[in-house]
Amino acid sequence: MSARERILRVTAPIVGAFVVIACWAVYVELSEVPPYILPRPDTVAMAIVNDWPILGPALWVTAQTTLVALLLAVAGGACAAVILEQSRWIETLLSPVMVTLQVTPIVAIAPLILIYAPTPWIAQLICAFLVTFFPIMLNTLQGLKSADRNHADLLKTYGASRWQALVYLKLPSALPNFFAGLKIGGGLALVAAVVGEFAAGQAGNNAGLAFRLLEAQYRLNMPRLFACLVLLAILGAAIFRLMSTLSKVALRHWHESEQK
Repeated sequence: MSARERILRVTAPIVGAFVVIACWAVYVELSEVPPYILPRPDTVAMAIVNDWPILGPALWVTAQTTLVALLLAVAGGACAAVILEQSRWIETLLSPVMVTLQVTPIVAIAPLILIYAPTPWIAQLICAFLVTFFPIMLNTLQGLKSADRNHADLLKTYGASRWQALVYLKLPSALPNFFAGLKIGGGLALVAAVVGEFAAGQAGNNAGLAFRLLEAQYRLNMPRLFACLVLLAILGAAIFRLMSTLSKVALRHWHESEQK
């Protein structure tokens, strides 16, 4: 990659963000929208700075829930995919349960999880885990099943065991699919964490950004509400960027998807 391409890759998102902010500011100024409906960007920025003693801990709570759920989903999803790939009858047996959990909206089962979970934070963690688990597991499972058949037959010819075939062929072949699921799961973990916070509604030091957003809505504090939205967007972008960086580090030396 040339130096010009690297500079463009860094500056293009920044320029795009400034264009969006400029359009926002121009629209508010020209249309004379009341600040209690749509505040100006500088007002939102001031709200982030002034309310940081409240928004900062809330951001950390939401980020902690998202990242812990993502780590649990990575561990659980990868292990489940390996088990299901090794035993087709277990996949057939558990398929109805997995499909049911996957297609059931998390908003519908979040109140039930809140009832049975020991603490509100555990309930939020379960919500984020359930939503994140299936994309990672399904993508990894698809990658394991997509290993080259000719290579698999060659390993059998040389007497390789199922464990050796898994380690030397199937797991490396599944890495691109795994990281694709990881990118999807990172965003879904944040969405589910926010849904869990909406349902749990923790206050005090354990309140996340979603609760602060609802609180600002009830008080008609629009600058703080938009500040929460901006921080959630920044957190989601940071998580996606982190997942993309991990994918690039793991795949750039041997897979075509990360060699451009």
